[in-house]
Amino acid sequence: MTLNMNPSRKPNTCVHRVTEVRGFNDPQKEEYFWKRISNPSLASRIISHLKSSRSLFIMCHIPVFCWISAAVLEKMLRKSWKGDIPRTLTEMYTHFLIIQTNIKHEKDYEKKVKDEDMILKLGKLAFQQLVKGNLIFYEEDLIQEHLAALYVLLSFLLDKRDVLNVNLSSKHAHEFTCHTISDLHQRAVDKALQSKNGHLDLFLRFLLGLSLESNQTLLKYLLTHIGNISYSKEKTVEYIKTRIRMNPSPEKSINLFHCLNELGDQSLVSEVQEYLRSGGLSGARLSSSQWSAVVFVLLTSEQLDQFDFSKYISSGQNHMTSDEVLLKLLPVVEASRSAQLSNCGVTAEGCAALSSALKSNSLQLRELDLSGNKVGDAGLKLLSDGLKDPYCKLEKLMLKDCDITDEGCAALSSALRSNSSHLRELDLSWNKLGVAGLKLLSDGLKDLYCKLETLWLSYCGIPDEGCAALSSALRSNSSHLRELDLSKNNLGVAGVKLISNGLKHPLCKLEKLTLRDCGVTAKGCAALSSALRSNPSHLRELDLSGNKLGVRGLKLLSDGLKHPRCKLEKLGLWDCGVTAEGCAALSSALRSNPSHLRELDLSGNKLGVRGLKLLSDGLKHPRCKLEKLGLSKCGVTDEGCAALSSALRSNSSHLRELDLIGNTLRQSTVKLFSALKDDPHYKLETLLY
Repeated sequence: MTLNMNPSRKPNTCVHRVTEVRGFNDPQKEEYFWKRISNPSLASRIISHLKSSRSLFIMCHIPVFCWISAAVLEKMLRKSWKGDIPRTLTEMYTHFLIIQTNIKHEKDYEKKVKDEDMILKLGKLAFQQLVKGNLIFYEEDLIQEHLAALYVLLSFLLDKRDVLNVNLSSKHAHEFTCHTISDLHQRAVDKALQSKNGHLDLFLRFLLGLSLESNQTLLKYLLTHIGNISYSKEKTVEYIKTRIRMNPSPEKSINLFHCLNELGDQSLVSEVQEYLRSGGLSGARLSSSQWSAVVFVLLTSEQLDQFDFSKYISSGQNHMTSDEVLLKLLPVVEASRSAQLSNCGVTAEGCAALSSALKSNSLQLRELDLSGNKVGDAGLKLLSDGLKDPYCKLEKLMLKDCDITDEGCAALSSALRSNSSHLRELDLSWNKLGVAGLKLLSDGLKDLYCKLETLWLSYCGIPDEGCAALSSALRSNSSHLRELDLSKNNLGVAGVKLISNGLKHPLCKLEKLTLRDCGVTAKGCAALSSALRSNPSHLRELDLSGNKLGVRGLKLLSDGLKHPRCKLEKLGLWDCGVTAEGCAALSSALRSNPSHLRELDLSGNKLGVRGLKLLSDGLKHPRCKLEKLGLSKCGVTDEGCAALSSALRSNSSHLRELDLIGNTLRQSTVKLFSALKDDPHYKLETLLY
C-alpha cells in the first residue's frame, strides 16, 4: 500500500503546462485558491493565513504546493481546528502526511500494513534515491524530501543509525560520530552545503523542522511509540550561524537562512531589516553574514518585480566597489523581473557576474538597465555570452551611454543570431558605434533567429552608410523590428531617403519611427511622404519633432497623410517651425478620406490665430478622427481658444485630450472651457492648461 501523492485534484482552470514550468506569480497564487475552494469565506481565510507566513506564501509559486496547502488548510479550517495552524513548510507537509495516512485507513479496513512500517519503507526508498539525485515521486511534490528526512530522523531515534554517514560518504565521512540529534543536524548541514546542485536543501529544512516540539506532537499521530525528542535547538542554531559566517557566498547561505526560519530564529535578519526599513544600506559596513541576511530578506520580500541597485551602494561605502556589492546581491538580481542598475558604477567585472546570472536555471530576469555604466566592449562581450545561454530569457536590455563601439556590436550581433535569443528591446543610445558597428548590428537584425522588435539608437552619430545598413535590415524577410529611434543623429537628406526606402519595402514591418532633431528638411519629407503612400505601409507613429520642415515639407507630409494607403495614427511635430500655412496643410489632411490620424503634437510652434482657426476647421470636419492634440507653449491666445471651443462644440468632434500647458490663458477663457462641459456634443475627457 502506498500513499496517494498524485496531485490530480489541481483545477485545470488554474494550471496549465506553462504554469507548471514557470510557476505561479502572486496574483495567480490567490486565483488558484479562489477557484480551488468553493466556499469564498474559507478561501479568503486560507489566503490570509498563507500570506501571514511569508515562507509559505513564497512556496505557493509551486502549483502542487498550493494543492497540498489547500488540502490541509481546507480540512483544518472547515472543521474549526482547535490546534495550531501550520506556519512552516515542515508543519504543512507533516499534516499532509497525516491526511494521506487517514485516507489509507479508510480504504484499508484490515490495516494489513502498519503506519510505521509503511512510512519507514517509503522514507528509505525516498532517501536512497534522493542521495543519488533521482526523483521517484512527482518532480514538483517535495514529498520525497519530507519522507527522506523523516526516515533519517526515525533511523537515528529508533536504531541509533546515522544513515547520513553511510549513504553520503566522503573523505570526511567518519571524522566524528553522531551521538545526539544536534550532531545529526550538523552533519546534515555540512552535507547540504557540499551539494553542488542543492538537492539536499529542502531535505535539510524538513529534517530540522521535524525535530521541533510542535512537529513531534504531530508525529505521534503516526508513530505512537516515539517518545519526546530531547536536543539543544540552540546548539543547532549556533552551528548554522557559524556556517553562514564561514560561507562568503550569499547564494549558498540562502537555504541556511530558510533553515533558521524553520527553527523560528530571526536574530540574524532583524538588524538588516532595520537597515532596509530605513531606506537602504547607504554607507553601512556589512559583514559577509549580514550581506547573506540582506539577500535572504530581499528574496523573501513581498515584491521582487523591480530591483533598484542604487539603494545598496553609495560613495560612503568606499570599502566595497559597486561590482563587489553586485556580486553579493546577484541572487536577488536573478529572482527579480526587472533590475535597475543605471549610473551605479558597474564595470566589466560586474558584467561578468551578470553574465553568470543570465545563465542561471533559476533566472526570472526579463529587463536589465545598465545605462550610464562603464560597461565597455569587454563588459558587453561577457553579457552577450549570457544572452546566448538557453536559460536566459532577458527581453529588454538598456545600454545607453556605456562606452560601446563596433567591437561590442560584434558580440551583441552574435547574441541576436543565437537560436535561444529572447531579446525584444535594445537601447544603444549615446554610444559611438561607427559604421562597422551598425553593419554588424544590422546583420544580427536580419538573422532568422533574431526577435528584436524595438531598437533605440539616438545620439549615435549615425552617418549615411549606417542608414544604408539599417535600411537593408528593414527590408529583410526575417526582420521583426517594429520600433526604431534614430533621434539626435544628423542623417541628412541621403540618410532619410535610405531609411524611407526601407520603409517602402513590402517586407518592412516597422510601425514606429522617431527622427527627433535629425536635420530633416523638405527633401526628407518628400521621401517620408513617399513611404507613407507605399503599398503596404505599416507605419503607425512618426515623430519629426525638432526638425525645421518648412511649409513645403509640411505640405509634402500632408499629401502622404491624405493618401488612402497611409495608416499613420500618431504624428509628432514639436518645435518644427509650423506656421499658419503649415496648419492649412495639416487641416486638409485631417479632412481627408480616410483620415487615420488620432494623435497630433504641435507643441512649441507659434501657430498664430489664423493657424488655430484653420486647425479647428479640420477638427470640426466629419472625417476627422483626431483624439489627442498637443498645443503646449504655442502662444495660444483667447481668440485661438475661441476657435478651439467652436471645434469642441461640433457634433462631429472626436477630441478626447487637449494640452494647452505653457500658454497664458485669461480667466474668461478658462471659464469658457468649463462652460463647455454642459454642451451635449462636448467629448473632451482631459484638458491640461
